[in-house]
Amino acid sequence: MDNTQQRPTFIFLIIGTAWLFDAMDVGLLSFIMPIVHQQWALSNSQTGLISSVSTIGMVCGGFYFGHLADRIGRKNTLIATLLTFSIGNLILAISPGFYTFLGIRFFVGMGLGGELPVAATYIADIYRGTKRSQMLILADSFWALGWLVASFLSFLLTPVLGWRGILVVTAIAGVFAIVLRKHIHETAPKSTGTQHWLVSLKTTFKPWTLMLWLAWFMVMFSYYGMFMWLPSIMVDKGYGIVNSFGYTTIIVVAQLPGYLCASWLAKRIRVKYVFAIYMLGTAFGAIMFGQSASALLIVISGCVLSFFNLGAYGAIIALTPELYAHNIRGTMTGMAQGIGRIGAIFGPLLIGVLMDHQISISIIFVIFMVSLLIGSIAVLALPSADQQPNGDVTQ
Repeated sequence: MDNTQQRPTFIFLIIGTAWLFDAMDVGLLSFIMPIVHQQWALSNSQTGLISSVSTIGMVCGGFYFGHLADRIGRKNTLIATLLTFSIGNLILAISPGFYTFLGIRFFVGMGLGGELPVAATYIADIYRGTKRSQMLILADSFWALGWLVASFLSFLLTPVLGWRGILVVTAIAGVFAIVLRKHIHETAPKSTGTQHWLVSLKTTFKPWTLMLWLAWFMVMFSYYGMFMWLPSIMVDKGYGIVNSFGYTTIIVVAQLPGYLCASWLAKRIRVKYVFAIYMLGTAFGAIMFGQSASALLIVISGCVLSFFNLGAYGAIIALTPELYAHNIRGTMTGMAQGIGRIGAIFGPLLIGVLMDHQISISIIFVIFMVSLLIGSIAVLALPSADQQPNGDVTQ
């Protein structure tokens, strides 16, 4: 822990790049989707499949790299995840067509899927009590920065470099972050065994585990379903690709105060209540967005969505790792996020299918509202971390 005490800000910023790269990839993909949709003459269902295949890779990455972090350590695993992402994006930049693009996106998704659970586990290892919850939520605020970087790259560099050039830029940035991660210390003790992840699940499974997985499923189903299609929805509403980038950037800025408020609340009430409140706020934003008909209302309702949905995301990331003991924290956090990523598969795919069948945006967002309400109820069944005999939280 000495290194953490000497350089806590430095280490926190380096670990925060996990959220930054994950969000940057999601943001860039959402901006790239309408471009390749036109370039390759794809249907809405095919376009939604790009996001869904990426997320299938994230599911696999969450399971695999989360368990790997308990075996070989958090630091080495964080280097491996970003290396997978960077190499994958370099190859993706030269993909000749739609199906090759899909195959490579699976492996890029695997790298990204391992980033967040391992990074969250790392932060959970070095902080305790309410400080842990606050720092995990603040780390998730790097997600907003990643989206802003994606908006900047898409708006300014896509006309010059094209979507292939943008992928090369992100791969180079990933290599730089890998160099930085070599300077952090390891938080996990060396593994004395290679317990299979199924054994870990069997020994730690409780009835409330299903509620945790349901909450993860619903928050990611709604987030990826709404935000991956946001630029495309803006284009369909008649605002054009360039304008959709600008509107999306404004909406994403609203994420930052959402994180700060969630972090402030986490110091005063239990994190599961923060999550429930923010999910309800997102449900309200979903109804607003679905009914919006003007540019101003779209931006306002989008900001409400962004403020609450990403705050909820930060809250559940803060809640999950502190429910588990140190030696299984990576495995179980990766498993929970992996289940959530399954929701992220169906969200974008559902929108594509419904839009192909001429279902209105307002009806689609009612579906998301219902999912958000279910998630807000499910999390209330979870115990508090300080009630867990396996946990190491001290309040």
